[in-house]
Amino acid sequence: MDLQGFGHLLISGAWITIQLAVCSLFVGLLFGIIGASAKLSSSKTANLLGNSYTLFVRGMPELLLVLTIYFGSSAVLMAIASLFGYDEYIELSPFVAGVTALSIAFGAYATEVFRSAMQEIPKGQREAAVALGMSRFQTFRRITLPQVWRLALPGLGNLFLVLLKDTALVSVIGLNELMRQASVAVGNTKEPFTFYFAAAMVYLLMTSISMAGLHLLERKANQGYQGARS
Repeated sequence: MDLQGFGHLLISGAWITIQLAVCSLFVGLLFGIIGASAKLSSSKTANLLGNSYTLFVRGMPELLLVLTIYFGSSAVLMAIASLFGYDEYIELSPFVAGVTALSIAFGAYATEVFRSAMQEIPKGQREAAVALGMSRFQTFRRITLPQVWRLALPGLGNLFLVLLKDTALVSVIGLNELMRQASVAVGNTKEPFTFYFAAAMVYLLMTSISMAGLHLLERKANQGYQGARS
């Protein structure tokens, strides 16, 4: 396949895509854990916030969320800055806006995965931990989180594969990730099939590696669990 000297653009775009996906994954996992904890909380206010978060975000197209975060953040930041006497224009970088939007979207779906996993853990284990004098945080860190990770891993893996492909949406706000770089190459060479096919192969390679890594993580997590039971 002749990339006519634009291969480096695809490589740099793939690297940005990986950074975007990994950053969004870690922030999104945090949102998911907080959201699941809120939905399972005995507090009505926390329940309302958790349910509103998942309902609102899961009902909004990811592309619209990306555009809203990117363009809407400027107005919010400038309004806050004006309270301190700062009147210059403020804008989020496309990367930060992309990570924010994708993290929020990923977190909404991860919330349901974590919630389901938490509900599968026998309630008696947490009660026993409290009886032994553990705090809520110690119970979550030592009892709940290790088991939640194992139970939620398959669902989170599927969500990450979706997230990896959704990074292409951030091209609309000017981030030079893989899809945008492929479009730049197409604009210069007038060969859309060549470069979009090359981009598709790169996405396929990244998802294949991700699937292999997720398979190893799942096998390791289950082996550890089986070993503990035996």
